[in-house]
Amino acid sequence: MANSADIGIIGGTGVYDPGLFSAKREVKVHTPYGEPSDSVTIGEYAGVKVAFIPRHGKGHRIPPHKINSRANIWALKQLGVKRIIAPSAVGSLQESYKPGDIAIPDQFIDFTKKREYTFYDGGQVCHVSTADPFCPELRSIAIDRIKKLKFPVHDRATYVCIEGPRFSTRAESKFFRDVMKAEIIGMTLVPEVSLAREAEICYLSISTVTDYDVWADKPVSSAEIIETLAKNVEKTKKLVADLVPATPDKRAKCSCGKALEGSLL
Repeated sequence: MANSADIGIIGGTGVYDPGLFSAKREVKVHTPYGEPSDSVTIGEYAGVKVAFIPRHGKGHRIPPHKINSRANIWALKQLGVKRIIAPSAVGSLQESYKPGDIAIPDQFIDFTKKREYTFYDGGQVCHVSTADPFCPELRSIAIDRIKKLKFPVHDRATYVCIEGPRFSTRAESKFFRDVMKAEIIGMTLVPEVSLAREAEICYLSISTVTDYDVWADKPVSSAEIIETLAKNVEKTKKLVADLVPATPDKRAKCSCGKALEGSLL
């Protein structure tokens, strides 16, 4: 199919431009859940067909609590995507997770409040497992490639996802750090990751640390985050460029493609 792809990339804050790919074309995908964040750009890199969608839309016009994740994931599924690489910006909840570091989450804690969390709203019930929410094969490949690129990396992290668009209070930040023992915090992982699981798509989060959250007694500012993020964008692009050809065609080392087995009632 002309409008199809093997790997989907959901570009996060600062990662809007699919300039890495050749033979690019934009397609508008209609879904039962409304409009995706933007048109999907389909292109090729190293012989691999890739579909790119900016999570916040071009120009970062969609706030985190208004992202239509159901439409985004549905659109990628409709285009044949089997694996999703999802860069995002996060705050750090631990001293050792420094601005500029890359974290590859293995767990999340959901503190969002009013999002659309499932494709199964009635008629059929689905209780999909998110015990281990990220694709183990993609995580292993990513960690290996990051180490070879000699970027600072944390091979595990618990990601706290909050509703946004405001940042945390000091009390909330210290709760996430001291009580929940989480490592990073952001606003976009949920429900993107769990919808990908329902769609039986492998999902990898590449979380780039931009700041220490307010537990560090310095209020977070968007300006500081964007400044740090700008320095990290090239690093993220290099990693994505390395990951795409390193990802095998067949999914032999994960069960993401069978996630709905035993999940539907």
